[in-house]
Amino acid sequence: MSETGIRAFLNPAQMSRLNRLALESRYVVEGNLAGRHRSAQKGSSTEFADHRAYFPGDDLKRIDWKVLGRTEKYYVRRYQDETNLRVYLLVDRSGSMNYSSDPGRMTKYRYACTLAAAIGYVVLKARDSVGLHLYGERLDAALPCKNDFNSLDNALRILQDTEPAQGTNGAAVMHQVAESIRRRALVVVLSDLLDDPDAIVKALAHFRGQHHDVVVFQILDPVEIDLTLKRGAEFHDLETGERMIADPRALAAAYAKAFGAFLDTYRNACAELKVDYRICRTDEPADTFVRAYLEERRRLSR
Repeated sequence: MSETGIRAFLNPAQMSRLNRLALESRYVVEGNLAGRHRSAQKGSSTEFADHRAYFPGDDLKRIDWKVLGRTEKYYVRRYQDETNLRVYLLVDRSGSMNYSSDPGRMTKYRYACTLAAAIGYVVLKARDSVGLHLYGERLDAALPCKNDFNSLDNALRILQDTEPAQGTNGAAVMHQVAESIRRRALVVVLSDLLDDPDAIVKALAHFRGQHHDVVVFQILDPVEIDLTLKRGAEFHDLETGERMIADPRALAAAYAKAFGAFLDTYRNACAELKVDYRICRTDEPADTFVRAYLEERRRLSR
């Protein structure tokens, strides 16, 4: 019998390498459980947030006596509540995600699913919550954030049982998802982003406008990045069905320039929006990429 759930994507050795890692938000979040992340809710932790006027019934221990001495008015101290992180995984199953340049290498969709499994595993091991949105031409699945492995297994079974769609409508779906997430969260987009860059950037800006922390993993096959094919080939658009015969060697310079500008559009826009952007190559093991990324993120957040 073939494996299902998380074991369909990660073996025990890979999961072991992901232990003791954490995906932490760079911004204020909202959640339900005690954890490591600062919350927009004011509560009783040790990190000072602000003052508010004293109301009858407030705990007298919270009165700031120094402020009283300066202003002759009663104020109580408020603190940042610590909470768990809600992580939403947005997995692209558009037609272009079905590409692999090598029969022995994962398709971009399979790689995205493996990344989702690795990130979900890390999130749950840290006692945070993970949810899933799967989309192609429309939103195909929307699973709420849960903090148990059974829910993650169910989400990964959906990914395992779903094939890439034909077309894509990523920007519209992202706007839909942005409107549906009511509390501040961390949103991880797993996509090749082979779409209208302007529309996708506006959708990412929608998430940031809702105060979500956003991570974008642009998943690409090595041949898409370098166009290293050495002889004539027939190129097949997996979304439109269009076919074209061309010599990649004659196109290499123009392709590198055009594709580099395409990537720069996302790289620059994400930097401006303060969206964490990384390119993922499908020839790099997914667990190795996740581990390196999380360790880098932890170092940069210190």
